[in-house]
Amino acid sequence: MADQEFQQWHVAKPYIDLHCSLGEGPYYEKATNTLRFLDIIQKRIHSVSLSEGPDSLKTLQLDSPIGVTADIEGVDPQDKILIAVKYGIAILDRKTGKYDYLTKFVDGEGNPRLRSNDGGVDPLGHLWLGTMTDFDLGDCQPEGSLLRFDLNKAGETVKTGLTIPNTIGWSPDYKTLYFTHSSAGEVLAFDFNLADGSASNERLFYKHEGSGGPDGFRVDVDGNIWHAIYGESRVIKISPQGKIVGQVNLPTRNITCTEFVGTELFITTASDDDGEGDSKSYGGGLFRVDVGTTGVAPHKFKLNA
Repeated sequence: MADQEFQQWHVAKPYIDLHCSLGEGPYYEKATNTLRFLDIIQKRIHSVSLSEGPDSLKTLQLDSPIGVTADIEGVDPQDKILIAVKYGIAILDRKTGKYDYLTKFVDGEGNPRLRSNDGGVDPLGHLWLGTMTDFDLGDCQPEGSLLRFDLNKAGETVKTGLTIPNTIGWSPDYKTLYFTHSSAGEVLAFDFNLADGSASNERLFYKHEGSGGPDGFRVDVDGNIWHAIYGESRVIKISPQGKIVGQVNLPTRNITCTEFVGTELFITTASDDDGEGDSKSYGGGLFRVDVGTTGVAPHKFKLNA
């Protein structure tokens, strides 16, 4: 079989030019045709109705950095969602802005050096979540972990010694779990057990070579990974064989994560205060582009066993 033709897409301007400090965690609420996304540094959850357009943008201010969000099985996401905050996972009341911890990473207030980062919910309803050094403590240290929260909300440590753990995702048949360790420039693959939600046979799936590093991603229905590359003004399309087969070119450098809405790929970015021209002007914006394929649908966190 001939090699797949390399594909490229070009995006000139943001869909919403809102200047996030660290835009992240885009999540599509299908029932309401709404996209929500985060500004981790500014401790904000943004949401926009895709039916109404950019002028419908709403912002919820929290008192903690939010690493990732997820819908909850049987709960209206307009009322409550799962969030990962400074010390653990919590249920957020979106009407009041208040949240209650379900569980913390450790007893008490947790390790004050750490905060939650990205993650994802597996087909069984478990949340997989990375922790890492908090923003105000200087350079990230290899003190982070990859945790899995089961239906009883207990956090099980899957992997330790991580610096910047990032997105978790699954192949369309759910037999493979992908995990990005950004600071190492690696996407790891594991065999995923659908019976008990365990992961085994860790291996290197993709090693990034370049000036930037892999950040967040989503998987499409054909098994390709659409991976944001921080510092390189692009999203790369990685085949199930671990080869780059396409890319989305963007006008700003710090690309953070992706999310499918139909055949459109929504892309979050971070500020580029040291950049010039469009990269500085558009840093932190939300972008979108039609890439002609759809994503693997996200799973909902199961609150009750």
